[in-house]
Order: sequence, then structure tokens, then C-alpha cells
Amino acid sequence: MKNLRVVIITGLSGSGKSTALRALEDIGFFCVDNLPVVLLPKFLDITLVSSPAIDRVAMVMDLRERSFLERYHRIFGRLIDKGFKIEILFLEASDEALLHRFSETRRNHPLSEKGSLIDGIVLEKEKLLSLRKMADKIIDTTSLNVHQLKDTVQRHFLPSTEYRRMVIGIVSFGYRYGLPTDADLVFDVRFLPNPYFVESLKSFDGHHNAVRDYVLKNKESEQFLQKVLGLLELLIPLYDKEGKVRLNIALGCTGGKHRSVVMANELSLRLSEIKYLINLSHRDIAKS
Repeated sequence: MKNLRVVIITGLSGSGKSTALRALEDIGFFCVDNLPVVLLPKFLDITLVSSPAIDRVAMVMDLRERSFLERYHRIFGRLIDKGFKIEILFLEASDEALLHRFSETRRNHPLSEKGSLIDGIVLEKEKLLSLRKMADKIIDTTSLNVHQLKDTVQRHFLPSTEYRRMVIGIVSFGYRYGLPTDADLVFDVRFLPNPYFVESLKSFDGHHNAVRDYVLKNKESEQFLQKVLGLLELLIPLYDKEGKVRLNIALGCTGGKHRSVVMANELSLRLSEIKYLINLSHRDIAKS
């Protein structure tokens, strides 16, 4: 058996495959989107030889590649014969959910060029039926939001002993744009000096080293982080004990571009170091 975990993400267009790929990337998988299936054997061979430190790879493969359906079964079978462990994650959703998602994004369905959107969805389901039967894991994303899908994927592919059970969602936001509706805990970091009023920092966001240094150099920043970590050390095991599977923590500043981004990044880093599974996002970073 090859010492390389290979996950193929596939399924219906609009079912959340890109989100699933990002979820695996966040937990250490080397990820590739839309790799032609004919290149998969060569890609795996090169990875084993030139990048031995990589032990987990994931890739999205679907009908965007015209020859995928004709070739995947033979290529997967050949790789399994060579000793590769191929895991297939298949995503699907109801027709109504897929119609709504395509309507929202205004994207074209890969099989609706000569017909209606619903015709393309139905046809894709028929074409992928045999692949669905091969899947090791099937996820129906109809009622899942982005965060719930990421949690579901990560829980399936992470060893239960590698991370603590609860997923921590951390989001930075700007009070100017309102509170995150799904936040369980909200921390206001507007008490910190604002890089917006420093001419040399104003145009950068909280990912920039100079902005990060400016925010974290204040003793109040470290005191705040220590107090929040202490509070979370108390609360997380209690929430976990009660069966809560996700805790959403929001950190806000005025515009969601500088202080909240720095503090969300730092809190995420420190919680990751003690083996909590973190989903980090910055809701308003591009709005200010």
C-alpha cells in the first residue's frame, strides 16, 4: 500500500465541491482543483518521489473535464492495483437547492448548453450514478451552509484523536456592516489603536506584517488575548460536554479590515496550537 492518502472530490455541479476542497486544504491536504483524470497517475508518482513529506492529497474531478466519465473507472482501478488507496467523496443536493445556487451565482451548468438548467441537473445525476455507487462517502449538502459543510468534511477525514471534537469558527467583521448572525460569542476590539489613522498603514489590511505589529505591540492586545483564551478554556469543554459541535466566535472592529483581522488571526493561531480545529474567515476585509 502506498503511503499516500488520495481523496477524489466529485459529484453534482453546485453541490459544494470547492468548499469541500478548501476544508481539506485547511487540515493539511495538498489540494488541486479540476485535475484531468488522465494526469492523476503521473501526479501521484511525482508526488511520492519529489515530495515525500506530502502524505495527503485531494482533488476535485468532475464533468468539467469532458473525458472524465469515459476514463475515471479504468484509471482509478489501475491506481488501486498499484497500491494506492483511493477514497471518493461524492457531493449532491436536491434539484431545488441546485437551481437556487445556480440562480444566485449566475453560473452556467456544464450540461445545460443545449437545454434548460433543470435538464442539465437531471442529466448530470444520470451520468454520475455509477460514480456515486463507487463513493466511500456521500454528503447531501441541500440543507448545509458553507461552515456546516466544512465541518462535516473535516470530521470525516480527520482521525478522531488528532483534534478535539468541537470545531471553532472564528470570523472578523466590521460593526459598520452589522453583527454576524450566527455568532455565539462576540468580542469588540475597537478599544485598540486603529491603524486606519496611520497614513503608512491605512491602505493595508490586517494580514500585513506592519499592521499586525502595530496592533499587537500594545500590551492591551496581549492582555485581551490571554483573557479570551482563559475564558475559552473554561467554556469550550462545557459546550463540548453539552454536545455543541461548533462554536462561532466573532471579533469586530469598525470596518473589519485592520484590528479585528489581526486579532482573529492571532486567536486562531493560538487555539490551533492547542489542537482545536479552526475555521477562520474575514467577512468584511474587502469592504472597507
